Amino acid sequence: MSTKTARPRTRVGKYELGKTIGEGSFAKVKFAKNVETGNYVAIKILDRNHVLRHKMMEQLNKEISAMKLINHPNVVKIFEVMASKTKIYIVLELVNGGELFDKIAKDGRLKEDEARSYFQQLINAVDYCHSRGVYHRDLKPENLLLDSNGVLKVSDFGLSTYSQQEDELLRTACGTPNYVAPEVLNDRGYVGSASDIWSCGVILFVLMAGYLPFDEPNQMALYKKISKADFACPSWFSPEAKKLLNCILDPNPLTRIKIPEILEDEWFKKGYKPASFTEEEDVNVDDVAAAFNDSKENLVTERKEKPESMNAFELISRSQSFNLDSLFEKQTGIVKRETHFTSQRPANEIMSKIEEAAKPLGFNVHKRNYKMKLQGDKTGRKGHLSVATEVFEVAPSLHMVELRKTGGDTLEFHKFYKNFSSGLQDIVWHPEEK
Repeated sequence: MSTKTARPRTRVGKYELGKTIGEGSFAKVKFAKNVETGNYVAIKILDRNHVLRHKMMEQLNKEISAMKLINHPNVVKIFEVMASKTKIYIVLELVNGGELFDKIAKDGRLKEDEARSYFQQLINAVDYCHSRGVYHRDLKPENLLLDSNGVLKVSDFGLSTYSQQEDELLRTACGTPNYVAPEVLNDRGYVGSASDIWSCGVILFVLMAGYLPFDEPNQMALYKKISKADFACPSWFSPEAKKLLNCILDPNPLTRIKIPEILEDEWFKKGYKPASFTEEEDVNVDDVAAAFNDSKENLVTERKEKPESMNAFELISRSQSFNLDSLFEKQTGIVKRETHFTSQRPANEIMSKIEEAAKPLGFNVHKRNYKMKLQGDKTGRKGHLSVATEVFEVAPSLHMVELRKTGGDTLEFHKFYKNFSSGLQDIVWHPEEK
């Protein structure tokens, strides 16, 4: 079996691409390194043909140009945009503190003061982007990230045109639009600012309650509940929080509370700190225009490069995603959108054990070489849960197994991992064991 270190590196422009850290139907996000500065970034890779086919070039060009000018502490920064013949590469700030909703999966609902602090940061981000004419239209847990200091960062502003096209396909097949405003569901035309405010309200409810305000297994029943704003606040919500939520989750977009009114709300203002930042000057957006036009000039190419000769453990420890501390810690049961464990068993035995553990949980297993895709046969809140697994040889007698959610709901992935990992305990290696 080939080892992790035997793989050639992929270079795009001045960036060396690493592992996949996020995946959708038409886009991937990869960990990357700027070889000129040594800084780590995330690169979102879009299918250029998909963009052309759905006539999104002009809208994406406009929105991403606007986003490149934004330098806000609660918005994931866009550094530059590149294009090849088949792909568009959007170079983003790397946010490595995980999803905000991982905190809820781990610890349950947040206390009101903590939930309010995150909500204030969310409103700061949304308000600023709206003032620049950019609407999100797809606010949901996956887009709420935390940096290493616990600061909220909203991702995918300016990419909503693209993700909406993706969602249109997903909604009919499997997804449930728990965070989407009634006017969007009713498809009567809508104002981006009002629909974003609704989504912020759903997010605030989940932060304080630990569950969704609108959640039905039947999609038509869910649509009805959302259309009527049929929800109830739990008893532990303060009267002031309930009052604000009722103003935000107003099914009529014309009477729904607006951001200037939210900023003046008494509950919202407790401990509020406006965002402090400086506007960047002389930001060049020519790279965005070049990536989204039909010109063959300035196109980049993906090229494979021979890797440096390096010990596998050095390679792992150099990467933020594969540091040795997290690699060799005892399994805690806490898992984000991806996790990994190590084993001293042969690769074939590991693969068989994964298959044995997955099938009783209702997963179909597709194998190819030392990769597997586990596809759930039940439809969850956001469609079928799917998990990609891969076995890497990091030393002759040591393998690392990576599990990554590629579809479905993050909270369901947490539940799956808890049940799944109990069937793998006899192959997991802990280095302190003799």
